[in-house]
Amino acid sequence: MVFFQSLRNITRNKKDRVIIFVLISLITFLFFIGNSIIWNADQNIRNMYTESLTGDVVLQKTGDITMNLFGANTPVIDSVSTIPVFPYYNQVMEIVSAQEEVAGITSQVSGRAFLDLFDVREPVLLCGVDAESYFQLFPGIIIEEGRFLYEYEFGAMITEDRAQRIEKQSGQRPYIGIPMLFTTGSSIGFKIREVPLVGIFRYANPGQFMDEIVIIDPQTLRVLNSIQTASAAVDINEIEEFELLNIDVDDIFGDLFESRNESVEIEFSPDFLQQYLYDLDTAALGNETGGDWNFIILRLNEGISPEAFISLLNEILEPYGVTAVNWRIASGSSAILSLLIQALFNSGIFLVSIVGIIAIINILLISVFRRVREIGTLRTIGASDSYIRFLIYIENMAVSLFAGCFGIFTGFLFIIAINSIKIDITNSLIASILNGPVFRIEFMPYVAAFSFIMALALGLAATVYPVEKAVRLEPIAAVNRG
Repeated sequence: MVFFQSLRNITRNKKDRVIIFVLISLITFLFFIGNSIIWNADQNIRNMYTESLTGDVVLQKTGDITMNLFGANTPVIDSVSTIPVFPYYNQVMEIVSAQEEVAGITSQVSGRAFLDLFDVREPVLLCGVDAESYFQLFPGIIIEEGRFLYEYEFGAMITEDRAQRIEKQSGQRPYIGIPMLFTTGSSIGFKIREVPLVGIFRYANPGQFMDEIVIIDPQTLRVLNSIQTASAAVDINEIEEFELLNIDVDDIFGDLFESRNESVEIEFSPDFLQQYLYDLDTAALGNETGGDWNFIILRLNEGISPEAFISLLNEILEPYGVTAVNWRIASGSSAILSLLIQALFNSGIFLVSIVGIIAIINILLISVFRRVREIGTLRTIGASDSYIRFLIYIENMAVSLFAGCFGIFTGFLFIIAINSIKIDITNSLIASILNGPVFRIEFMPYVAAFSFIMALALGLAATVYPVEKAVRLEPIAAVNRG
């Protein structure tokens, strides 16, 4: 009874408590809504890429710059960069396959080219995949027409979005079996390959650039990328630049490719390639060869932390010149942009919280000085410093508790209201980040819990300094001042 009487005596100023309540409620509301949007977007992007393109971990050749699956993550460098061929592929595959944390593994060679179909020319991003393992690893790839690419088959798959775009421009829809022409060029020449369309697919949750991807057999892409394979065939790079300029285009295609319609060449025979790799001398770490891939992609078992696994794997693979990166780095700019937006938002909330703490401290200090008589009286009759601290902490933590609950409750009502409005998103990047063309906020219990804890921490942090000022008041002086 004495405790509650003491608490009532030093907590008489309702105006101060209301101001503190409003400040903490507002900060909690902003933190809850903002992080619900950002964390939901981050989860959408993560699922988008890990289920369809990057897996959980990507292995690439160690270099001065990090690479995503289609080039450098640095925009200025990306336009002139080439993706390095994976070193010590066979040895690294053996090491990674033996890791218990790995649920699935596949390989990819990447590139860029121009696609010509029905007099429509478009730039494309090429994924040369190990068909036997690739499609098992990515359930987010869904067939619309045709089928998946077979292992050792020459062919390509395009997205439904690209098929519709070509149909709109040419008046003809791409059909299964139609020959598709892919061309790449460099300062000294160009290469061309023609393979049939075997399937039209879509991504369950497409990212900003994922509709531009063409899935193709790795043998064809290696030729387009001028990657050296087990072959004695003539390569365009072996032709002198001045000779290339004087050669007729038809002669180039005739001499180098024998026939534009003939894609299967003896130098890319699977048996020939396997025998070549088997015969390589693998002394010490082995030769820096094997497979002619750019990336190894991993899916991890449920519950495995990608960050911890990446750290462990990088220690093991350091002698091989290989680096493991997470899905965000492997997916490129849109995922990195989401991380930057999240960091900027949290920085803004942090600054708002600091301002809020300063405001609350000032209000509490004023409140303490208004109640010096009550505090002095309590200390005069024998109240200890810890008792005074406890009284003020109880007051402010109670305010913070109710303010946190109110901020989350109003945030929940805000989410319901926003979702009912169904705001359309016209920007493709924002739509891909937010998982659809309609703006929607998902209620996340862990974000609500984190916001509530932050409200309590905010009230606690703002109370420390005023409490220390209160317990330093001399009892007699406090009574006289009051």
